Amino acid sequence: MEKIFLLVFMLSFSTIYAQINVIPKPQKVELLYGNFILTPETKIFFTSETKEIKDCFNSYLKSEFGFELDSTELPHKYKSVQLLVDPVAGTNLNPEGYYLLIDEQGIVIRANKTNGLFYGIQTLKQLIQTDKKTREIKIPSVEIYDYPKFKWRGLNLDCCRHFMSKDFIKRYIDLLAFQKMNVLHWHLTEDQGWRIEIKKYPELTKIGAFRKYDDGTVYGGFYTQEDIREIVSYAESRFVTIVPEIEMPGHSTAAIATYPELSCTGGPFEVGTLWGIYKDIYCAGNEKTFEFIKDVLSEVIELFPSKYIHIGGDEAPKDRWQNCSKCQQRIKDEGLADEHELQSYFIKRIESFLNSKGREIIGWDEILEGGLAPGATVQSWRGTKGAIDAAKMNHNVIVSPTSHCYFDYPIETTDVPKVYSFNPIPDELTEEEAKHVLGSEGNMWTEYAPQHLVDYRLFPRLTALAEVLWTYPKERNYDEFAVRLQSFYERLDEMNVNYTYEIPPLSFAESFDKAKNQFIVDVKVNQKGLDLFYTTDGSKPTVNSNKFSEKIILDKSTHIKFGLFRKQKQVGETIEKSYSISKAKNKKIELLTSPSNRFERGNSSILTDGIRGGNNYRTGGYLGFQSTDLEAIIDLTQSTEINKITTGFFTASSSLVFLPEYVEYFVSEDGINFKSVGKVTEYFSLKNPSWKRIDLSVDVKNINTRYIKIFAKNPTQVPEWHPAFGGRVWLMVDEIIIE
Repeated sequence: MEKIFLLVFMLSFSTIYAQINVIPKPQKVELLYGNFILTPETKIFFTSETKEIKDCFNSYLKSEFGFELDSTELPHKYKSVQLLVDPVAGTNLNPEGYYLLIDEQGIVIRANKTNGLFYGIQTLKQLIQTDKKTREIKIPSVEIYDYPKFKWRGLNLDCCRHFMSKDFIKRYIDLLAFQKMNVLHWHLTEDQGWRIEIKKYPELTKIGAFRKYDDGTVYGGFYTQEDIREIVSYAESRFVTIVPEIEMPGHSTAAIATYPELSCTGGPFEVGTLWGIYKDIYCAGNEKTFEFIKDVLSEVIELFPSKYIHIGGDEAPKDRWQNCSKCQQRIKDEGLADEHELQSYFIKRIESFLNSKGREIIGWDEILEGGLAPGATVQSWRGTKGAIDAAKMNHNVIVSPTSHCYFDYPIETTDVPKVYSFNPIPDELTEEEAKHVLGSEGNMWTEYAPQHLVDYRLFPRLTALAEVLWTYPKERNYDEFAVRLQSFYERLDEMNVNYTYEIPPLSFAESFDKAKNQFIVDVKVNQKGLDLFYTTDGSKPTVNSNKFSEKIILDKSTHIKFGLFRKQKQVGETIEKSYSISKAKNKKIELLTSPSNRFERGNSSILTDGIRGGNNYRTGGYLGFQSTDLEAIIDLTQSTEINKITTGFFTASSSLVFLPEYVEYFVSEDGINFKSVGKVTEYFSLKNPSWKRIDLSVDVKNINTRYIKIFAKNPTQVPEWHPAFGGRVWLMVDEIIIE
């Protein structure tokens, strides 16, 4: 009987949360009877302390409903909204906590501090329901006690790999605030771009802010100090703290390309165009390096009032230091054991300087190597070990491991349920040690996410993390969260957020009917609430395109574009699949060179299965040849007339996936004596980091042959200027097509 009662109670409790549809979920909610109707006649009571919150709410009402609330001088509840700074016991007196009471007579928001009032307004905004016919603004009656579990609820936004406009940054501040997140970790310097104006070093934004490609294209941008002051002020009004990151000693190519004397070798260097880890970093044995960094940080401090300055510290190769006489002399003079302790020396010097200015440092978990700076906060990204080690040393930590918090990773790697399952407090910590966990961040690295794709990468995963960091219940219920998320999408729609999927959206089951020479393509939609539409004519799918209802039959080579829609809005990016019905389909293929078992288990049949690889070689459909050529022979079983031979390749130069130097095609009737019928070369700059599939073809014009040999020359050697010099080159091949 007790179990039945508990089940009923839990279902009732879950139903309440589902009814109010607030994210992140409040700590305590009681659903009351009735609704409050908000009208232009409703009054609002505020004090000088809460005027900014009043203005924020009125601004929202003006933009959404076309009116503002007039103020009242008396704090009476009847038909009014009251904004009060007043200690609330039910919120553990948390400075960000608030109390919200809505009934048929009015609205009261009480909070311990003004930022708590602001969060109460965010909850109120989510509770508002609008009757589409009458435009009546109705708000359900509730009583809410709410406060966050974690102090640090952030997003790391990388504006270096891809620059983002000032208005875009402000938009993300609004999106963070709406989800009760309070930190924007702003990544401002990198190998690929220096994004912050420094008055003392104007060349940083003349040279370091722009990268140049072989075709003459120049890409870049930067924020003036006036831009930054405007953004910081905007964030403060929404209770978001901006923490700037100035990378050191690694990820500094843009700076040393501008001032090569700050490096160990003296250059010359170019601003990086590829993603990866560059070996040239700031010289730790050169006093000019520290003068430069201190000058830069002095201006950064003037621009950002944040208590913390993030100094990076990750992925700093020691190769140049090992061969630098100045760095080796520094190691000797300071009595350091090795280059790792030299990095610790570097970080400690910078920490001492920032401490003298009243600031504290945050660094990625590599700053633990060689000894941790005395007051440093550690941001752990390589799993949680760095956080555990630092917390046990009584250092504060931010826990944002790749496993759950890297939102540049595809949804196939990190989906919404996985993010929602995240526990920011490692199990290895004691209750006392766990107090050092400030919170977490979602990490939005932008190697493959220019501004227009950032929404797709972050939402709804960032929304799941927002709830993890605010609510952090001991037992989470993803199904209940997923119900609230469906309503939350409507809020995101209102804010023009181009969110993507919660889970990998589609599953494909393909078969081939040899007798009819047809592909049969079946598709399963994995996420509820989405409709699938597709096109086969190259056009982008819309809700007026073919709606998927039964298997797709293909009797010729076809490129299909799939779009998933929630009501009239496309969710996520268009998914593309290509199928080839050629004379090579299912023919015997012999590989004369060995592929890696890492991709498709080295199964050669994928080169003639007719199913083309997609826009990510890591998710299947490609055969990989590492530091070896591709040489293959296809047996058509009998002499056959052919007109064109094509091989599909992938390029991702930052990941050491290169196009072949050339592809040569041969034909033979006996499988022994081959004759060349053409060689093709496709120029593609290794400085271009784009991921794309490229077909290399040769027209042969009515040749009869039984055997076809394909030889693709692997470049094998990574150029010396490449950040991964010395690495082994991959050829990634997806299909051989014979027409």
